[in-house]
Amino acid sequence: MANEETNEDRELVVGTSALLLQLPDVAPHLKPWIDQWPHDGFTTHVTILVPFLPDAEIDEDVLAELRTLFAGFAAFDVTFAEAARFPTVLYLAPRPEQPFRDMTTAVYERWPQCPPYAGKYPDATPHASVVYDRTEAEYEDVARDLATRLPLRARAAAVDLLIFDGSRWNVRESFPLSGL
Repeated sequence: MANEETNEDRELVVGTSALLLQLPDVAPHLKPWIDQWPHDGFTTHVTILVPFLPDAEIDEDVLAELRTLFAGFAAFDVTFAEAARFPTVLYLAPRPEQPFRDMTTAVYERWPQCPPYAGKYPDATPHASVVYDRTEAEYEDVARDLATRLPLRARAAAVDLLIFDGSRWNVRESFPLSGL
């Protein structure tokens, strides 16, 4: 089964961290839907890895390793031309998807104690969630409306490390991809 996690599935505790490739240029096109769920400090994104290390374990050495790791990836253009579904999530499928998979693999190989989605899903499918926990009719309505807005394009230029403070996510550091 692909990753279909919703916010309610996550056990968010203070200090939980995430590595996200945020896509602020895509967010305005999804405004009718993303305004209906809490942003909690982030925008439309493709998850690279969640959960990452607890904040208390992220020291300067870890940050330096992340800087080096992500600098090894080239910035790239991403297109969202189609919507797809997990059982409880309607999402945009990024193309190409391989750079997202490669970044996830690289982080997980370095920190094997941090499997994507805590090991809950065998395939960490790259995606940008649009809506979740809807009726079939609602998913169909959103997909139909969304199709009129596609394709959407963005530049994947940096990965953000976000830390949950108990009420919202805050960017601790942004790691540029090479080619900026």
